[in-house]
Amino acid sequence: MDAGFDFNHREKPPSFADTVNTCIDTALVMEQAERPARDYLGGSRLGDICQRRLQYEYLKTPKDPDAGFSGQSLRIFALGHVLEDLAIEWLRKAGFDLRTRNRHGEQFGFSAAGGRLQGHADGVIVAAPDGMAVPALWECKSANAKNWRDIARRGVVKAKPIYAAQIALYQAYLGLTDAPALFTAINKDSCEIWHELVPFDAERAQSASDKAVRILRACDAGELLPRHTEDPEHFECRFCAWKERCWA
Repeated sequence: MDAGFDFNHREKPPSFADTVNTCIDTALVMEQAERPARDYLGGSRLGDICQRRLQYEYLKTPKDPDAGFSGQSLRIFALGHVLEDLAIEWLRKAGFDLRTRNRHGEQFGFSAAGGRLQGHADGVIVAAPDGMAVPALWECKSANAKNWRDIARRGVVKAKPIYAAQIALYQAYLGLTDAPALFTAINKDSCEIWHELVPFDAERAQSASDKAVRILRACDAGELLPRHTEDPEHFECRFCAWKERCWA
């Protein structure tokens, strides 16, 4: 072979953008590591299809190596918070009296099971245009274009059962069962907004509450609840932060 050609693969040196982003992501990951882990079962998580994963979360079980949130993931979460703040501003400008804090300046929320089950709502609508029934729970999520289209096409109950369980549970514990909740979803890619009214589903709320009791009792007894699936390659397992531990 001609000595003038070198076909060996060489690592591409990091660009200036790569270097800056590495600094940002390292800072975000370090900041996340310093935040105290919550010591309760989150109501927003009870719709998760795998009970064992919720046990790992509640018990603060160490995640698999390199399974923690990356800097990019943390940036995505931060963007979601920014979009929620914008949605609040937009709805208020549109004539919705949307409250995100109670009279004491605290986020609307509930606590049950001696504080071991908690949830914090995005807001409560106390007045609205076009005759919308109030007071109504308000929950807001952001999603990529694919997931957003699925929500807009099929509705939140079918497209995102985890969100539907959260809505029903919050309606029940916050006493907002008479009026349908307003669910808002923002497309992160296009800024399209989907809104839908979600009537209270008592059966769904009770199922989520029963699930919380089942998880807490199992944790107290030192028992692991069944996995969602017996297939370790199921997509719910492939992307789980406790896959190695769970299937060891």
